[in-house]
Amino acid sequence: MKDLKMAPTCPGAQDKQKEKQDKDAKLRSRMDRISKKLVVMSGKGGVGKSTVAANMAVGLSLQGYRVGLLDLDVHGPSIPRLLSLTGEKPHMDKDFMEPVPWSRNLWVMSLGFLLPSNQDAVIWRGPVKMGLIRQFLQDVAWGELDYLVVDCPPGTGDEPMTVLQLLGEGTGAVIVTTPQAVAVDDVRRSVSFCRDMDTPVAGIVENMSGYVCHSCNEHLDIFTSGGGESLAREMNVPFLGRIPIDPEIVRSGDEGYIYVKTHPQSPAALIISSMLESVTADNRKDAEATEAI
Repeated sequence: MKDLKMAPTCPGAQDKQKEKQDKDAKLRSRMDRISKKLVVMSGKGGVGKSTVAANMAVGLSLQGYRVGLLDLDVHGPSIPRLLSLTGEKPHMDKDFMEPVPWSRNLWVMSLGFLLPSNQDAVIWRGPVKMGLIRQFLQDVAWGELDYLVVDCPPGTGDEPMTVLQLLGEGTGAVIVTTPQAVAVDDVRRSVSFCRDMDTPVAGIVENMSGYVCHSCNEHLDIFTSGGGESLAREMNVPFLGRIPIDPEIVRSGDEGYIYVKTHPQSPAALIISSMLESVTADNRKDAEATEAI
């Protein structure tokens, strides 16, 4: 029997394979320069996920960390408004994009910066959205960061799946819920999703958990409370805290200033600060161990 000879590889296929390898290497090079990635996600929309992500990113930057904030909510990019960056445009080069600076420690990227108008609807199918996510991770010049906070669209579909696959090592999920059972049911699926994706859950946040009266400091459970904490116990993941309703949080988002910066001693801001202490604990231990060597 004659030896079978393998057909030569098509030059076009070789070029595509080389291009893919180059892109993968560029992506890994970008991600390797980021110490920790925090994907803020939820199984349900309307739970305040973007507000939590923005306040976490700014809170980390105020503690002196170098932080990137990536808005991946393609159909509803709200981070530019929350940070008073509406109308800003990133610097574009042939091979990279520069994120928009918010402060000397915080840089931001969002599709909202690239749309001609805030009235434009983004009518994209999955593959186009996946390409954008990869571009924001691969081609944005994030530089050396302590944290990249990713505001992920709700659900457990293409977008969160793609971003968790591309971020690589050092990725954890912060899952946001409100106290009601209907929200907790969807968030339970988010915890299972993270486990299926081999992504550690840094913790669950219970947002809009009661209302603290500014006059008498009485705590009122408007939407009930404790659903997020019960879910954390049930799923055996950390519980990061309950953020109460505060009208100033709503106003800060509408007007583009960040609540944790302007109201640092309020009950909600103190809870967010406590959350950040929990999610940065491992990084602080690593830094202390390095200094001790």
